Amino acid sequence: MRHIYLDYNASTPTAPEVVSAMQPLLTEGYGNPSSPHWAGVPARRALETARLEVATLLGALPDEVVFTSGGSEANNAALKGVFFAARRRLSAPHLITTAVEHPAVETPCCFLESLGARVTRLPVDTAGLVAPDEVRRAITDDTVLVSVMHANNEVGTIQPIVEIGAITRQQGILLHTDAAQSVGKIPVRVEELGVDLLSVAGHKLYAPKGVGALYIREGVEIEPLLHGAGHEAGRRAGTESALLAVGLGRACRLATELPCEDHLRSVTDRFWRRLHERIRRSHRAQRTSHATSAEHAEREHSRDDRSADPGAVGRCRGLDRLGLPQRHPHDVAGAPGNGSQRRGRARCHEVQRGASDDGRRDRRGRRAAAERALVRECASTARGR
Repeated sequence: MRHIYLDYNASTPTAPEVVSAMQPLLTEGYGNPSSPHWAGVPARRALETARLEVATLLGALPDEVVFTSGGSEANNAALKGVFFAARRRLSAPHLITTAVEHPAVETPCCFLESLGARVTRLPVDTAGLVAPDEVRRAITDDTVLVSVMHANNEVGTIQPIVEIGAITRQQGILLHTDAAQSVGKIPVRVEELGVDLLSVAGHKLYAPKGVGALYIREGVEIEPLLHGAGHEAGRRAGTESALLAVGLGRACRLATELPCEDHLRSVTDRFWRRLHERIRRSHRAQRTSHATSAEHAEREHSRDDRSADPGAVGRCRGLDRLGLPQRHPHDVAGAPGNGSQRRGRARCHEVQRGASDDGRRDRRGRRAAAERALVRECASTARGR
């Protein structure tokens, strides 16, 4: 069976170009990127080339890009980094976010609350949008960070980051956005957005899993999430993986050279249009099928007066064997007011009335046929309710 993959918001396949770019790093450039000798230099060169490719996609400086293990680490580094840096001067730093953030933002906010942070979660409207004026009204003297996702991972709503950025810059407050769902799909330029911190998840834009990046605007100081040696200019300890960085870099390069926004919009619109047409045709077919069954039962019961023994009532009650609720024969067709329901109730009354014993044997076959038609009609009516 051929599978069609549509869960691209959860994860994308690794692009063939990305796989090809990563393959040499499996056998070459295996040195530590921090080592100055012949084995480390190729790894460092590959790492910095990848950093430049990520920065180019974001419209940032290469030195403003920090490689991480993914979007979740990038979000944690931004939120916790700002909080711990601010706590040197504030006892209870205030953070503003929304009620619809990804758990990679919401859960760190809960953790920071346990450490004394105050967190305001702004509501969104029916379209999933947060109002910039709500952000403005939530700001206090102790507010140190506003974190609002760029594109929602569930419904795709794109938040007004530019408008929010204008407010935070005016107030001298840092702005972070989780752009895991937007980078590589729509233009994401840090200067245009006005953000100070931005998270990237590699596996959302055709890079492998296990790699991401955090954009940190030049001049912004945050406490490192990981402490150790001075990797990533002292902002993220741990020996960098040139292999994974190259994968993310090549994916960002593909997004820069082959922007897919118009193509994605065209494919999405076509998909929804075709899906809507299919559902509409299916709905019409189901209604036609139900009408045909009702008409058939009507013909069956309008030929002659039908008679039955009490066993017919038992069969009508036996509808529960068809997965339908068991009801009194008077109520099988449903509540008063519906024409088809009244007809169904009348037919149940016909079954109950019965007939005289005269000629009963001769009419047994016709009665059995009527009973079967009645059961079908009752089942059809019950399903249609």
